[in-house]
Amino acid sequence: MSTIEQCPHCALDIANHDSGDGPAVFLIFILGFLLAPLALVVEYFTPIPLWGHAVLWTVAALGICLLTMQPLKSYVIALNYIHRGGAKGV
Repeated sequence: MSTIEQCPHCALDIANHDSGDGPAVFLIFILGFLLAPLALVVEYFTPIPLWGHAVLWTVAALGICLLTMQPLKSYVIALNYIHRGGAKGV
C-alpha cells in the first residue's frame, strides 16, 4: 500500500502528520457502545441462532469500520495539525 505524501485537495504535506492509534480507539469505543446493546436488543425481540449473530454483527462491524476509518483518520490529522501548530509561523 502506498502512502500519500500530500493532500490532493489542499496540498497539505501530510507525511509528517500521523494519526497514530486514535481512529482505531475511537472505532473500538463506538462499536462497543453501539453494537453490544443492539445485539442484546435483537436477541431479545427476534431470537436468531448464534451463527446468525456472528454473521450479522461481523458484517455490521466491518461496514462501520470501512465507512468511518478514513474520515476518522482525517479528523485526527486535522486535530493534530490545529493543536500542534502544523502551519508555519504558528
